[in-house]
Amino acid sequence: MRQLRTEYPAIARDAKREKAVIYWGDEMGLRSDHVAGTSYDPMGQTPIIRATGQRFGCNMISAITNRGHLAFMVFQGKFDGRLFVQYMRRLLQQATGKLYLIVDGHPVHRSVVARDFVAANETRLRLIRLPGYCPELNPDELLNQDVKTNGLGKSRPANRTELMAGVRSHLRRRQKQPQVIRNLFQEKHVRYAA
Repeated sequence: MRQLRTEYPAIARDAKREKAVIYWGDEMGLRSDHVAGTSYDPMGQTPIIRATGQRFGCNMISAITNRGHLAFMVFQGKFDGRLFVQYMRRLLQQATGKLYLIVDGHPVHRSVVARDFVAANETRLRLIRLPGYCPELNPDELLNQDVKTNGLGKSRPANRTELMAGVRSHLRRRQKQPQVIRNLFQEKHVRYAA
């Protein structure tokens, strides 16, 4: 933790010198049976939450900046190197200059296909991995929490299509609320990245 706090200012200086944008990225799985929040019923009766009884899920990958930008991709299936490269390609298409992408230690981020893509695009892309297992250092983890609580936890999708549409809708809403994304960087553990 201390290592990144001392290394990040140098990363930020390099990014400023290269006129690069720093994105913090992460991926997560979402399931239909995720429950967040509180439910109510008359006193003495157990609340009943209506659900289909089926389990289905989807995945998402997102990246945020301390200036309030959000880029995401919602998908079904396994997160692998090919998909990570597809996401990085999208990020590069959206960016006008160089970008730094800070990610966790997921094996996909170290895959051969990801390393080859980063090497082939080194003039526009720098991939930086967080040390060890330290999700508390990644501001994008807070976006994940927001999606699970506010985008998924309060809905009851009947199928995977509804689930994915609801997650996309929530993330698009957040794209239009850059102040919400900027506020994620004000949390105590990630304030160093603000």
